[in-house]
Amino acid sequence: MQPGHHRLQELFEQLGLPSAPEAIDAFITRHRPTSLGCALPDAPVWTPTQASFLREAIAADADWALPAEWLGQALCQPLPEG
Repeated sequence: MQPGHHRLQELFEQLGLPSAPEAIDAFITRHRPTSLGCALPDAPVWTPTQASFLREAIAADADWALPAEWLGQALCQPLPEG
């Protein structure tokens, strides 16, 4: 296992999802409407295995926690009004 923290692209790879920046943006845009207000592991876009991985990574404050936190903010939190 690599020391340190992982990047968002690596989190998408770990989840078995396309990890190019354009693919990540498209994923967030496509799934954001159904994920707003959910905790990241509870968003309806995940398979049970993906949700379990995210839940464990966040709970353990593992190396995956930082990119998971960023993804949770991008996917599940309302955009600030401005």
